[in-house]
Amino acid sequence: MEHQPLRHLRDIADVEPGPVLLEGRRARLERWAEILEREPARLFATLEEIEFVPRRMRAAIRADNSPIAYAYADPVLRASGLAGDTFGDARSFFELGTGEAHHLLCSCVNGRSVTGFATARRLRRLATRRPGLWLAYGCAAGLAGVPGLLYLLG
Repeated sequence: MEHQPLRHLRDIADVEPGPVLLEGRRARLERWAEILEREPARLFATLEEIEFVPRRMRAAIRADNSPIAYAYADPVLRASGLAGDTFGDARSFFELGTGEAHHLLCSCVNGRSVTGFATARRLRRLATRRPGLWLAYGCAAGLAGVPGLLYLLG
């Protein structure tokens, strides 16, 4: 067997790299935002009144032409583990809390449709949010207020 440099193999072989697997919440949310930004003016269907669907049935909610369906059509997100185009699949794969998913996908927040641009913007905000940082700010603010409270009450 003769060893060849990769650049020579590309000339004689039909080599295509496989999809890049995304690890972590931020990378997955960023990818979702990236694919939505390809069609910023496109209107996507929202999920109808999520909060009125019984909890045990929420995971199965879906809509044709929703941002979730668009994400599921992406081979990179599917290869990375996105199992389907339902509310439950999106919550699980993208590690979304109930409130985050509701704000992102529900018709009561977004109307009957939402643009790719608006959804991508929200996804980018979610991707850069650092819950631990907000907790640290809250603790610091609480500690800073203790001397003032002691002064007032003491």
